[in-house]
Amino acid sequence: MNMTHYMELLAVNQPWNLIIFMAIPVILAETLAITELYLLFTRKFDGALYYLNRFAGIAVGIYFIGIIYYIMTNAVIPITKAGEWRTIVDPIAVGSYVIAGLPLIWIALQEFGLVNRALDQMDKLKIHAICVALFLVFGHIAMIAGMVDPSILGYKGASAHQMSSGSDDHEFCHPEEHEKMMKQHQQMMGNMTPDQMKQMQKQVPMNGGQIPMGGGQMPQQMKNGQMPMSNQGHNH
Repeated sequence: MNMTHYMELLAVNQPWNLIIFMAIPVILAETLAITELYLLFTRKFDGALYYLNRFAGIAVGIYFIGIIYYIMTNAVIPITKAGEWRTIVDPIAVGSYVIAGLPLIWIALQEFGLVNRALDQMDKLKIHAICVALFLVFGHIAMIAGMVDPSILGYKGASAHQMSSGSDDHEFCHPEEHEKMMKQHQQMMGNMTPDQMKQMQKQVPMNGGQIPMGGGQMPQQMKNGQMPMSNQGHNH
């Protein structure tokens, strides 16, 4: 099965890539979402959960800055230059993952007081909720598109090339072609003169009308390609 670059990124270097690019950001984002709901319902802007919410928002935003930088420099730019995207689902998966991190970066900027300074606490929480919702939407788009097999849309990966090359190495003979070659062989044998038959018997002993592949010297007619191979010499 072929994989998108998104799924390949999570599959290689186990379990570290899965932890770095999936477990840590998802845990931080889920923590942010759960505490966000608590604050919206209770409106208690103090205590452990409030500070946990702020910490999760800042941490996940800073974390995604590093992830997006890494993916852009090590995946998106080189893959685009080389033209190695694996059908349309590949850039959709990677692009959605990158876009999903942008709302979380906005939350971090808001917590640092760099944006939305004029908003009150409730409006800032609403911005939090919208950003978390956007993260979940684009994050799930990335996961769904990333799990799609690109070969469904026509991508031919290394495994497909190996399978095709392996089938080319095998010489398959259809029964109709085999029967046709046998008839040509019999016709050619029937057109041979008695002198040619005697000469052939001296060079290659006949055994039940079949020419053994191992014994005797190959007759000149067969060396020159004037006589097709018998059924023992034909590759199936």
